[in-house]
Amino acid sequence: MALQKSLNWLQDLSRGTISHELEKLTMDGLQIVHGQKGLIRYGNWHVGAIATMIDDVGSASIYSVVDHVKASLDFNISFYATAKVQEEVEIEAKVIGMKGKLSQVLVEIRRKGNGELIALGKQWMATSRDSVKAAKGSKL
Repeated sequence: MALQKSLNWLQDLSRGTISHELEKLTMDGLQIVHGQKGLIRYGNWHVGAIATMIDDVGSASIYSVVDHVKASLDFNISFYATAKVQEEVEIEAKVIGMKGKLSQVLVEIRRKGNGELIALGKQWMATSRDSVKAAKGSKL
């Protein structure tokens, strides 16, 4: 159930029904290649903001495990290469740690074909009860 909610949330973001314009543009054209509890994999990425993508996909991956909206506490991105306009990449978000109300996710963006690492994001998130009400109009 939580996994399906996460996948629906990402689809709503890409349609612009619950997101800001930047998120809609960033997620436009994404195809979910694989989804399971704690892991979401994408393919066919178009032009967008890598930081927004890492934040949204990482949030959905955590949501698929805990079935609750989270608030970011720590967000770190390392960039290793650039992705050209219309270049296909693969995005994988994996929950790698859980401690009480804290969850950590690792998001990798790799060049499709040769697997070259483009960006690596790490994010710690915590439960935010107030954010559940905001989830209808925002990702928080």
